[in-house]
Amino acid sequence: MFSGKSIARLEDARFLTGRGRYVADIIPADSLHAVVLRSPHAHAVLGDINAEVARAMPGVVGVFTAADLAADNLAPLPCTAVVASVSPMVVPPRPVLATGRVRHLGEAVALIIASNAAAARDAAEAIEVNYDPLPALIDGASALSAKAPQIWPQAPGNEAFRFLKGDRAATDTAFAQADHIVGLDLFNNRVHAVPIEPRAALAHFDGSRFELIFTGMGVHGIRRQLATVFRLPEDAFHLVCPDVGGGFGAKNFLFPEYVLALWAARRLGRAIAWQAEPSEEFAAAVHGRDLRAKARLALAHDGHFLGLEISSIADMGAYLSAVGPHCPTNAFSTAMGGVYAIPSMHLEVRGAFTNTLPVDAYRGAGKPEANYIIERLVDAAARSLERDPAALRSMNMLRNAPYRTAMGMAVDGGRFAANLAVLDKASDAAGFAVRREQAAQRGILLGRGIACFLETARGAPGEWASVGQGHETSYAQIVADRLGLTPAEVHVQQADTQLLPNGNGHGGARSLHLGGGALVLALDALMEKARIIAAHLLQADPAALAFADGRFALPKGERFITLAEIARAAEDAASLPEGMTPGLAASGHNTSDLVTFPNGCQAAEVEIDPETGHARLTRYVAVDDYGRLVNPRLTQGQVQGGLVQGIGQAMLEDIIYDRESGQLLSGSLMDYALPRADDVPAIEVILEGTPTAANPLGVKGSGQAGAIAAPQTVMNAIADALAQRGAIPPDMPATPEKIWRALRHAASH
Repeated sequence: MFSGKSIARLEDARFLTGRGRYVADIIPADSLHAVVLRSPHAHAVLGDINAEVARAMPGVVGVFTAADLAADNLAPLPCTAVVASVSPMVVPPRPVLATGRVRHLGEAVALIIASNAAAARDAAEAIEVNYDPLPALIDGASALSAKAPQIWPQAPGNEAFRFLKGDRAATDTAFAQADHIVGLDLFNNRVHAVPIEPRAALAHFDGSRFELIFTGMGVHGIRRQLATVFRLPEDAFHLVCPDVGGGFGAKNFLFPEYVLALWAARRLGRAIAWQAEPSEEFAAAVHGRDLRAKARLALAHDGHFLGLEISSIADMGAYLSAVGPHCPTNAFSTAMGGVYAIPSMHLEVRGAFTNTLPVDAYRGAGKPEANYIIERLVDAAARSLERDPAALRSMNMLRNAPYRTAMGMAVDGGRFAANLAVLDKASDAAGFAVRREQAAQRGILLGRGIACFLETARGAPGEWASVGQGHETSYAQIVADRLGLTPAEVHVQQADTQLLPNGNGHGGARSLHLGGGALVLALDALMEKARIIAAHLLQADPAALAFADGRFALPKGERFITLAEIARAAEDAASLPEGMTPGLAASGHNTSDLVTFPNGCQAAEVEIDPETGHARLTRYVAVDDYGRLVNPRLTQGQVQGGLVQGIGQAMLEDIIYDRESGQLLSGSLMDYALPRADDVPAIEVILEGTPTAANPLGVKGSGQAGAIAAPQTVMNAIADALAQRGAIPPDMPATPEKIWRALRHAASH
């Protein structure tokens, strides 16, 4: 099917030489610039807005509020998630500019358009807005309490939805029959994706059609949402994404600023450029995770798992973002229980409105939270029962494939226990006791943690691809291997609604599974057409032709024709069989709704200084199954990048709001700690794949797996280190202060 060779990324040359093409690189000199005035309050009644001084300032073209947009009858930003809520899910209207109230810090209040960004920023500072502050709620548990202030009148008790899945009766029976029950209260902390390139957009309107060039992860879904907001047909919008400097889920949605830029382009008849400041990304883009869970695992006397129950609160923020409600519910449930055969499971999720930025998909989107919970529970069970963590995992792992989980997922197989065996040797489990003793002699607590993960990779079902005259490398490799070309001879086009009639973007680790599958279908169709043309030109039976090294040939190679020659001939209708359309092109629509199951086992070692609480990650080994590999080097890079993000969540990253005012306390890289090179050891990734039958390539998604696996692996290592002093591990992130307090609390009791 393909060579599976590790080749350098084709796109790296232009990135490393400064020839990348980002939104900021293509803004015309005569563009107007947009700046958004944002609420400094987390919750307030919005009063009068006085912009007279701002409108008179040099370079200012216009200052607009919700009242100016009212005549255009824009619809609210849509929430596209479908969640089987016990009562109908409450979806409050999310305007592009605030009306009546502001409900989170950073909510858009006014739009300023000027000849340059500096003039627009100066004008924004001159606008006077009257606010009447209201009490703010900044965490989901508090918002759902009986005496909490009401955020939305249509959401009693601030509850957005209540989601139930699984067999309640069977799970209750499992717990009633259990010999051991282990329970934990766990928090998956709120984080920010922090892509290196902030959101940006360039908007045009030619009198009949909008064009939006923006930094995003999917164009067709956002086009559908824009059509809904503007109440226009989809073909009234042309969306393009040039090079994108990172996304991790956070650029997969329609944001108010995109609507505002397009609206202003139509209103003023000029190109409108908007670029977010880094501080705006923290306060006004989208956050991830933020899930509090009470979880219990039921075990038989021999250690076999009997049941799992999870009751969680998902903080959704002030509004329901595009697919935000999907993450802690539908997506979470697909990975609930991880790699283990657990006969009975039940999940309850309550979505809570708070006065914080909306939460949506972030690398893994629900699957990291599900895997974190089960792996922390399994480790706690091993410690409580004095069982070896690896042995307890091994005896409970999925074995028969396909295996249908208690949540209805048909897992088509994986290495599971085999990965665990490889990990034991690769991470030198046998030598850990010596390393721990050596650390103790230095006054250091050394902990070892292992954890497994099961991802359910697909994203939106179905994908489309065409062949004719990031993903650039892997897609190019697939095409090149099939057509007998070099990857450099393949030109990949993506993220343009005018060039490509449909597509579902990059979310959900779906690019090779569904996009690659569509590409194979397109290649099959292309080669069938090329074979017919070749047979016509060679005056031969199509079945007699063999294809190799970029050419169709008759037996013994006495006559042949290259694919390049066929392509040239295909442009001339006279050279083609009667009735065939000129041109060598084909498309493929992959209608698959199948899921792939990337999986693996990982180990970490962490040193803790008990005097300061400082934790240092000293070792990390991953043994993972991503099916057949198109380019092992790219897979290694994807996994390592995800692992670093997961390590960051476990040890460093935290979005923190002040409990009284709702102000964002970690709203810049001065306060929001990202992993640096010296925070991460050399990460060893061992790829042991079993091909899946869910797509013709046999591939499983690798884009999200690292972030799904690392948090519990690191936290289990920290828990193991702290257990030497009888200390209970803190919630993520396990900062030095939290660890120090945990150790002091243990010492005083």
